[in-house]
Amino acid sequence: MAVETNQAAEIAGRTLQNLDAIGLRDPALLQRIGGQSTSTGLSIPGLILMWKELRSCQPAIIDDEGSTSYRDVAPRIKAIAAALARRGIGPDSSVAVLCRNHRSFIEAVCGITLTGADAVFMNTGFAGPQIADVAQREGASALILDEEFTSGLTLGARFHVLAAHGPKPKAPTLDELATEPPADWSAAALHGRTIILTSGTTGTPKGARRKDSSEDQRRIGGMTLIDIMARLRFSAVSRVLIASPLFHAWGGSMLVAIFALGSTVVLASRFDAEATLAAIERHRVDMLLLVPVMMQRILALEPEIRKRYDLSSLRSVSVSGSALPGPLALAWMDAFGDHLHNVYGSTETGPVSIAGPEDLRAAPGTTGRPPLGTSIRILSADGTPLPPGEVGRIFTRTGMLFDEYTGGGRKQVLDGFMSTGDMGHLDADGRLFVEGRDDDMVISGGENVFPLEIEALLESHPEIQEVAVIGVPDAQYGQRLRAYVVPRADGALTEAAVKNFVRDRLARYKVPRDVVFLEELPRNATGKVLKRVLRQQDETSPTE
Repeated sequence: MAVETNQAAEIAGRTLQNLDAIGLRDPALLQRIGGQSTSTGLSIPGLILMWKELRSCQPAIIDDEGSTSYRDVAPRIKAIAAALARRGIGPDSSVAVLCRNHRSFIEAVCGITLTGADAVFMNTGFAGPQIADVAQREGASALILDEEFTSGLTLGARFHVLAAHGPKPKAPTLDELATEPPADWSAAALHGRTIILTSGTTGTPKGARRKDSSEDQRRIGGMTLIDIMARLRFSAVSRVLIASPLFHAWGGSMLVAIFALGSTVVLASRFDAEATLAAIERHRVDMLLLVPVMMQRILALEPEIRKRYDLSSLRSVSVSGSALPGPLALAWMDAFGDHLHNVYGSTETGPVSIAGPEDLRAAPGTTGRPPLGTSIRILSADGTPLPPGEVGRIFTRTGMLFDEYTGGGRKQVLDGFMSTGDMGHLDADGRLFVEGRDDDMVISGGENVFPLEIEALLESHPEIQEVAVIGVPDAQYGQRLRAYVVPRADGALTEAAVKNFVRDRLARYKVPRDVVFLEELPRNATGKVLKRVLRQQDETSPTE
């Protein structure tokens, strides 16, 4: 990834400022952190082992079981790695991890990658057959999973480890591996990779793998990470509550930032809106990472419930994983303060753009501007760059691009820029706006319609809790718009009211022809709406 001389100077200067902002300017410390970088980037177990020496009593993880320090976590991950190595896990292996948000997820991933094996992050929303299918496709020779996921699961020849004790464990637990007698074994290269699955909202989840990076890519990727941490207001010794699932790229990637700073990650096995506010107060959390649907759940709490909790320690909230509607961003900042950040990216590209509170106030719905070392292009169907204001395909160039899917294939790349799979435009100030997935675009009567615009508008309706819009076949227009609406419990919403709300504010061809009321939208474990499920429901419904 070539960088022009003047651009390199700007990046270097801003990187130094960012290092001051996050409290990592000490040259000796930077050298030690850099020493933990492998060919695929910073190593979480390497960072934990480093901070075990520098901040041994600092809490590394706080979860439902309590607090555990870097001093306590470090020997456990080495012991787990040794136990896995004795069972044949090594550089030519991959191990699937299927855990909710707790310390065992982190310990399992660290133990696996210390052996040189790949850790495959499994979605906690998978059913038994899908767990087995994905594990087989990814070549997993073993599984480490919570006991709740063993029901109905056929493991075949794979051995498995329970992340925590079940009532009557039928397999070794992670605790047992961590306390096995020490062996003559040591971590060799810390080269094991993490393979994160795509969300699978439009099809079967695929494993995204990053190849060994060049020195230049690692340098740019490192500066990008530093810029992201500064813009999201990370600081040394932060307490960061990750409410979003760790198996997703958003939650999992932020573990690197947390452990690079020697900070503390706060976790809860299951998300609960009020419990999240209670955890912020109890642990004096200063950073919160979540997905938009979690913001909706917190805002849906009665005001008197929200006021029970002291949130004065909270100075930064960052959201990613799915589209953040402008009205939701404004409602959050009005309720909790202007410390909200919207991060746009994907499993394949890594972070592409960040919108801070100033951006979100000035241009609600924007995903902001790219971080250091990242560039964005908006391209037409034939690959021609488009000017500000024109909608096209979003392409990006970063130091964090993935190489290929584990089953083969990759995203389209043009002149070093990779497709994100989304459509969008840049405004005159360089802010990015995402219109929606390129395969979500609806062509109705010859007009191109992006459902995200209609969804954002409808979610501003006081009687609508959430909404999804899709295109369905239509004999006359080719496709027509159908809105699936979840009304608020205290409302009396009608189909005509929904249509009139859109008709009064958008072009007539953007008015949904059909409105279907649901109690809830189908979502995956990361909170993304599963539009393929809505389409399947449409395909199985009687022909109109």
